[in-house]
Amino acid sequence: MSLQAFALIVLAGLIHAGWNIAAKKAGGDARFAFFSSALLIVVWAPLAWWVGHDVVPHWGWQPWALVAASGVLHLFYYVILLRGYRHADLTVVYPLARGSGPLMSSLFAIAVLDEAISQLGVLGIVGVVLGVFLIAGGPGLFLQRRDAAAQQCLYHGLLYGVVTGIFIAGYTVVDGYGVKVLLLSPILIDYLGSCLRVALLAPVVFRNLPEARSLWTVQWRWALLVAVVSPIAYVLVLFAMQSAPISHVAPAREVSMLFAALIGGHLLKEGDCMVRIGGAILIALGVTALAIG
Repeated sequence: MSLQAFALIVLAGLIHAGWNIAAKKAGGDARFAFFSSALLIVVWAPLAWWVGHDVVPHWGWQPWALVAASGVLHLFYYVILLRGYRHADLTVVYPLARGSGPLMSSLFAIAVLDEAISQLGVLGIVGVVLGVFLIAGGPGLFLQRRDAAAQQCLYHGLLYGVVTGIFIAGYTVVDGYGVKVLLLSPILIDYLGSCLRVALLAPVVFRNLPEARSLWTVQWRWALLVAVVSPIAYVLVLFAMQSAPISHVAPAREVSMLFAALIGGHLLKEGDCMVRIGGAILIALGVTALAIG
């Protein structure tokens, strides 16, 4: 992995952790996903037009099919992630989602796309996975808790985290194929996918407009923040994929765990600080091994 790709991933990790903390504090559902996606379309329209106005009219069926698949996968990812944040701690859902997804996408890239990875890279993946395990609770995940509410919260965190990770693996492979094989612009993949998400989520919003308006008055600031910064994080990752293997980029994205553990855990006061910081250090070491290997 080049130093440039590594720098893009680190910056993307910081931004990604930040907007996930904002989404957690918003406490939104599918309508929050609609708000943030609609605002994203407005905010980033000039850039999308500048990049795509002379390219998109010449697309064939393959780019459009990929954008459609990407948009649907991102939609399920986002809605399930938001539901997880409503029912469980960010410091459980976020690490499991971010850890299981890249692990699956890396294994897919190595097994199916024949991407090579060094022994040091393998150790890096192991470090990332172990670090995510510690951040999510470590050995305490397997211990019986006395508090039934805490047990239920942990169960929801595990469930939504892993399911979200499945969709992360899906869109990572699909979008990686788009930028590496079809040579599509990362900006257009993300922007047009957001347009599709707005269309698919519109019926959810219009089904109860008074309630949607009420939620908008409370959540629009968080939605605007997510709309402005979340595309930056993911587009940076897609640009990194253009010059580095998916099996390296996907696990390296877990540097965001370092920021989520140090910033999110403190702001949200979710506990297990030292264990999760230990996990973050393991992730940082794993990411470094991936960058070198």
